[in-house]
Amino acid sequence: MKVRPLADRVLVKLEKNEAKTAGGIIIPDTAQEKTQEGRVEEIGDDKDVIKVTVGQKVMYDKYAGTQIKLNGEDYLILKMSDIIAVIE
Repeated sequence: MKVRPLADRVLVKLEKNEAKTAGGIIIPDTAQEKTQEGRVEEIGDDKDVIKVTVGQKVMYDKYAGTQIKLNGEDYLILKMSDIIAVIE
């Protein structure tokens, strides 16, 4: 299945962070803070508003977007205004 966002929305693939303590204990996803970074996979058709391109790594607001699962992977559909930075 392929999803193409509309208007000023962006499809972002979530980055998986595996966290370990200094002692080597792995912290499960449910106990970790929600990640705020991802990679842009698709962009909407409002090119005047969208300032990111496919493939860029971005940082977004903590509770922004709509989370979806495609082909076993986690994604977010975000408004462009929810993206706060491009990570280089």
